[in-house]
Amino acid sequence: MDLVFPHTFVPWFRSVAPHIHAHRGKTFVVGLSGELIAAGKLESFVQDLALMQAMGIKIVLAHGFRPQLEEQLRAKGQESKFSHGMRITDSVALDCAQEAAGQLRYEIEAAFSLGLPNTPMAGASVSVISGNFVTARPVGIVDGVDFMHTGLVRKIDAMPVRRAIDTGAMVMLSPFGFSHTGEAFNLSMEDVATSAAIALQADKLIFVTEVRGILQSVVQSPDKAVELEATQNNDDEIDQELALADAKRLVATLPNPMQPTDTAFYLQHAVKASEGGVERVHIIPFKVDGALLMEVFTHDGVGTMIVDEKLESLREATPDDVGGILQLIEPFEKDGTLVKRDRTEIERDVAQYTVIEHDGVIFGCAALHAYPESGTAEMAALTVSPNVQGQGDGERILKRIEQRARAMGASSLFVLTTRTMHWFIKRGFAPVDPAWLPEARKRHYKWDRRSQVLVKPLK
Repeated sequence: MDLVFPHTFVPWFRSVAPHIHAHRGKTFVVGLSGELIAAGKLESFVQDLALMQAMGIKIVLAHGFRPQLEEQLRAKGQESKFSHGMRITDSVALDCAQEAAGQLRYEIEAAFSLGLPNTPMAGASVSVISGNFVTARPVGIVDGVDFMHTGLVRKIDAMPVRRAIDTGAMVMLSPFGFSHTGEAFNLSMEDVATSAAIALQADKLIFVTEVRGILQSVVQSPDKAVELEATQNNDDEIDQELALADAKRLVATLPNPMQPTDTAFYLQHAVKASEGGVERVHIIPFKVDGALLMEVFTHDGVGTMIVDEKLESLREATPDDVGGILQLIEPFEKDGTLVKRDRTEIERDVAQYTVIEHDGVIFGCAALHAYPESGTAEMAALTVSPNVQGQGDGERILKRIEQRARAMGASSLFVLTTRTMHWFIKRGFAPVDPAWLPEARKRHYKWDRRSQVLVKPLK
């Protein structure tokens, strides 16, 4: 084995651990586009879903079949018919849809049954359950156009779905529903997935699609969305997190979606789900290998997440944050960057900590210790996760600590450091002799560490 491997794997695995803890027991609805299957990526996608389930995530999978249905229609010499951005499903198209859905259900269940040695599915035991969980209603006649067997979701029978995923099974929903009279209707995967996420009050709705996410250029210039999307410029940055209010404004200004590659196509469903109580909605690209795992288990992900409000918050710590703070600072204590602090000490002083939290995970912290008799205060244990360093979080924590110190009446702020002197000097700190320290702090100064003392006046 390459000796470097443990040194890269172990820190990475530890960095993923907070996300594993945060997502265990949560419910995710995953909308799988038929284009992913047509692109031959089903096996790797299923492996990633199985890994997520093994980590305690409850999964409902809704699949689409647009390209498979198109193939069936072409084989019968039929052309697809659309209006108002929806398929017109006549009796021939309905038969083709049923054939395509049946074939895909077989392929997906077979993929979850693979258990080859030396693959991620080795030892996995994934039970896939499907059934008549979706009640549909007809689209009907719109502007004189009869959509025939095209339908919309009337209801998701959430109770049996919830019972199934609570027992460890994965529920699969096909884009088909039946009316109370037993009539079959062709539905869209996006409608089924969105309705299921709302009915279950899922923690996440994830669309795995042919689009990369919401482009920043489209957000900035929605009137140019069509030409921006047509260029397919991979240099365009993705807007990683979009507030619901911004997403609603964007949908209102974008052209009516006609194709799955139109920005508003998935975004309109994301807005509906978010307004319906789904906490986070993700739009991610299936072309990126492992996109599902990267979106769920890394800080920035690979696509766009729509939330009712910004998930990152800078705030004062509470007792519930003790575990997250310990996990964050532990690697820095081990390599000697920080002085070792035990849990009891952090629990005692937790109110003195400021933290940066994103989606339930602590990514940065610092403590403020006041020395009112000397008119100064100490910032201690300033830590930012290696995963997000370089994004300005350390500066944001420093500014908050400075504000808290001023509110206490301190005229200066000092730090002790052995490795980050230049970072503090660039931000207005100046080195002083350790003899400058307040008497109460000087008694606990560890002379063997030879920490530099730096002070910043607070105006």
